[in-house]
Order: sequence, then C-alpha cells, then structure tokens
Amino acid sequence: MSTFITIVIIVGFILVISIRQVNEYQRGVKFQLGKFTHVVSPGWRLIIPIIQSMTKVDMRVKAVDVPFQEAITRDNISAKINAVIYYKVTHAEKAILEVENFWFAVNQLAQTTMRNVVGEMELDELLANREQAAKKIKDIVDSATDPWGIGVDTVELKDVILPEDMQRVIAKQAEAERERRAVVIKSTGEVEASHNLAQAAQTLSSQPGALHLRTLNTLNDLSSDQSNTVIFAMPLEILRAFERSGQQ
Repeated sequence: MSTFITIVIIVGFILVISIRQVNEYQRGVKFQLGKFTHVVSPGWRLIIPIIQSMTKVDMRVKAVDVPFQEAITRDNISAKINAVIYYKVTHAEKAILEVENFWFAVNQLAQTTMRNVVGEMELDELLANREQAAKKIKDIVDSATDPWGIGVDTVELKDVILPEDMQRVIAKQAEAERERRAVVIKSTGEVEASHNLAQAAQTLSSQPGALHLRTLNTLNDLSSDQSNTVIFAMPLEILRAFERSGQQ
C-alpha cells in the first residue's frame, strides 16, 4: 500500500511539474529531444521533463527605444538622432529558430539602418521630411527582419540634435528668411497702394467737381477735432491776382 501511495505521489509530482501555462498573448515553441515539433497555442500544456521543452514567445507589439546615434549627413553635417520602433513577432517558431535574441537583433539593426539612412540625406531634407526618413528606416528594418518572423509596424524619429554652431547658423538663416518675407510683403503692399492711389487720382480727375468734394470732405474731417490747425496752401498766382486787383 505504501508503495502504491509513493508511486501516486511521484506521478502526481511529475504531472505538476510538467504542466505549462501559455497565456493568451503568448505562443509556445515546443521541442522534443531537441527538435522543433510545433507551435503551442494558449492554455495549459503538458511538457514531459527531459524529453520535451518549450520556449514562450510574447506576440504583443513591443516598443524599442533606439538610443541616440551619431550620424553624418550627405552634406557632411554631424547629427544625433534617436527613434522608437514598434514591432511584433508574427511567427513564433522563426523568432526562436532563426535568430538568437530577436530583441537585441532588432535594436542593433535599427541603429545601423538609422545611420545609413541619415547618411543618404542632406540636413535640410532630414529636418523637413522626418516622416519620409522614418518610413525608409521602417521598410529596410521590416524587410531585414521578415526571415526572423518579425513584422515592423512603424518607426518614429523622436529627436534630431545638431551641434550648437549649426543651430546658430540655422537660427540666422531663419531670421534672414523672415526679414526677406517682411520686405517682400511690405513692397507688395506699397505696389498695391500705388495702384489704388493712381486709380483714385484718375477717377477724381475724370469727374467734374469730384476733387472739390474730396477737399471739402477732408476739411470736414479736420474740423472735427478742435486741436487741429489747418493751413491752406494757395498758389502764388492767385495772390498776385488779388494784388493786381487791389492796385486797380
């Protein structure tokens, strides 16, 4: 009887240590005698010790923060860039069988790809088209990790840090551009104002009495404020005409 109980206890202990739980967001890569057999779906699974083994793979989307990388643009300007890569395992068996540490491999591949992509772009192009650069990095990394059973969802460039002297140059360039735009806008306004004044002068000269009405309207505006002093400018010929009439 004691022998039977001992056997039952041993069998029960073996069963307990043989049960493996695979969560819903995981897949299990099962091996038997060192050979891959199949991918285990979520749930409780029986793994015979010594003979069988199982490696769990997280299938959720992962975010990898790629550290700052020193890169040289095509126009020989040094810049530090970092990014975030969102990827997930699409085939659990490939992620275990084809690469030793897929997380580390994706991180290293992303760093190298970032430096290469930045080296193919000029600084102005990089600053103006971050999305284009991120898409190019994403396509390259996604293509390279496809044999590993990994799919890259998206790549986001976080920061592009330039040397201080280059930041001052860009600031001066932006200030000069703003001044140029201000001059262009001011000159455009002066041109439009001159056209409007010319059109108004033509209208006043073509209509009899229009200039007098405009003069009276101006005098009315000036008389609304008692502090204004109005000076009339009269042609010299009129004064001489008054002088001649007085002598007669």
